[in-house]
Parts: sequence; C-alpha cells; structure tokens
Amino acid sequence: MTDLENMTMDANGLYRDQSYTDRKAGTIRVLSPVTVTGEADAGRPTLFLGHAQMMTAAGPMPLSFEIAAADLAEAVENYAAAARQAVEQAIEEIKEMQRQASSQIVVPGGGGVPGGGIQMP
Repeated sequence: MTDLENMTMDANGLYRDQSYTDRKAGTIRVLSPVTVTGEADAGRPTLFLGHAQMMTAAGPMPLSFEIAAADLAEAVENYAAAARQAVEQAIEEIKEMQRQASSQIVVPGGGGVPGGGIQMP
C-alpha cells in the first residue's frame, strides 16, 4: 500500500511520454527525459517501451517490454525481436506457474483454507 503523505514526484526523474502505433502489432512509448521546466534533458537517455498483447486461453494478456534503441526508427526496427523475447519470457513464466501449481500436494484435512480440504463424514 502506498503512503499517500509521502507520495511525491521526483523532479530529477521526469519524462515526456509519447506513443506511436501502427494499429496492427502494438505500440511504442517513447519516454524523453525532461527537466522540471519541461526542457529536454540531454544528460539522461531516451527510453523505448513496447506494448503488445498475447492471446491465451484466459483471454488477451498484456505485454510490456523495453526496446534497445537510440531513436524511434531503431525502436521500430527492433520491436519484433523485443516482442518475441517478451512472449518467450511470458510463456516460461506461465509454465513455471503451472509446474508450481501441479506440484502442490493435497493433504486431507491439512492446512490452507480453514475448513477446506477433503472431509470425511
């Protein structure tokens, strides 16, 4: 939970956020560093973030990923590779969650949910 009294903006960490999309594959967000006055801050790098969706049995799953690039043209060029890597990582995470869920041992009357588990008459 966030402590609302201490929730402040970092004046030295501000970015201008611009979005670009081809309306097919996804979106690239360009985060350009700025000073507190809104001027470009050349002392920090521009960040490129990709956004896409992966279809799963449970419906669309949003994916967000960094794109290594020096400018928007390079980010567009590198989008597919970064998206592929994000999909592969998401699939591995899903497989790991499935492995963990399938390895849980169900013990009759044992722990977990109060009153849960298998009950004998």
